[in-house]
Amino acid sequence: MTRSLVTLRAAERGDAPFLADLWSDALRRVDFPEQVADLERIIEAAAASPHQRLVVADYDGQPAGAVLLKVTTVTSLNLEPALQVLSPHVAPAFRRHGIGRMLMECAATFAEESGVPQVCTAVAAGSRDGNRFMARLALGPLATYRVAPVTAVRARLAAQRPTALVATPTGSGRQLSKVLAARRSMRRAQPSTPPSS
Repeated sequence: MTRSLVTLRAAERGDAPFLADLWSDALRRVDFPEQVADLERIIEAAAASPHQRLVVADYDGQPAGAVLLKVTTVTSLNLEPALQVLSPHVAPAFRRHGIGRMLMECAATFAEESGVPQVCTAVAAGSRDGNRFMARLALGPLATYRVAPVTAVRARLAAQRPTALVATPTGSGRQLSKVLAARRSMRRAQPSTPPSS
């Protein structure tokens, strides 16, 4: 009988640098030490909560992957209980060793222990392998999660706003009043047509 080289364990404070490197694409855009500090807080919060687990997968004694599990609801509006499987990642050097499958097995077990009927996760839109992996595990798309800076959204909204509805900085709406007045003048200037007999 062969011994599995993959073991799962709860994350410890010393795992924070590994996790910051593993999840660099999912963390806030700050310096590496700040990302490590963020992860130390996340590790502590997960350890203190019965509704969270931060699991690290070791391959032959080396950290190789991780996932954050959180019991919550499907969405803020859909209050059906669900287990969020947040950022199930495997380090590139350890892919194709069954680590991702073991992380997802851990998620399914935690969901069952918590009495949660559904599992949900997010995969990067450009991750073809990640999306295929989740599809093979019966996870189908529910929504597309999009993100943008507020300034970019505000600029696009302003660019798409009809010019007749653009208010002045004071909010007086003088431009709208001018447009409406011009339309009334044009209607009055049109000759009235006699009713057809």
